[in-house]
Amino acid sequence: MLALLAADATAPSTVIEPERARVVHVADSLSGLAFAELANARRIADVGAGAGFPGLVLAAMLPDAQVDLIESVGRKCEFIDRAAAAGGIENARAINARAEEWAREGSPGREAYDAVTARAVARLSTLAELASPLLRDDGVLVAWKGRRDPDEEAELERGAPLLGIVPAEIRSADPYAGSRNRHLHLLHKRGPTPAGLPRRPGMAKKRPRGVI
Repeated sequence: MLALLAADATAPSTVIEPERARVVHVADSLSGLAFAELANARRIADVGAGAGFPGLVLAAMLPDAQVDLIESVGRKCEFIDRAAAAGGIENARAINARAEEWAREGSPGREAYDAVTARAVARLSTLAELASPLLRDDGVLVAWKGRRDPDEEAELERGAPLLGIVPAEIRSADPYAGSRNRHLHLLHKRGPTPAGLPRRPGMAKKRPRGVI
């Protein structure tokens, strides 16, 4: 998988040298397994999957789980599928769709997952909104973020009642040199998906819930 990342000119990442990618991508992805809720999940959706991290790493480490890597850009999905094949990761697949589309009423992704992951994708309130209709009741969102932002966390607190997701825990994660400001956010879904979710594509990012 890392060899393909280094060799493939279409790889959607700026960190491609294998030794560097091993710590920046793989070690960082593995840090999420510190949460038992993710480690024990059997259906996982990785939102905004990009080059396939953390989704491919989680799939490799959790062979009994099905991991769907949701990515709207077709060429990135093609790379994810090549990387999964190169790594012999049979329990991972790319879903070429927006998270909002995959979570619509009647979609296979609607309330289908035990856990949703997102690594360096968007603001917490945006991620919570995208994750909520994908998650079953009591499912979890694990979000990889950098330095803690009090304004962003307050925005999430205000928006949470509208999203059916409750912030549960924040952990510092230092999986590699230079990641001393890395944090993992754990959020729990409580109850059914609130009415009106998902909104149309792009709205969760353009007008996050909780913005004053």
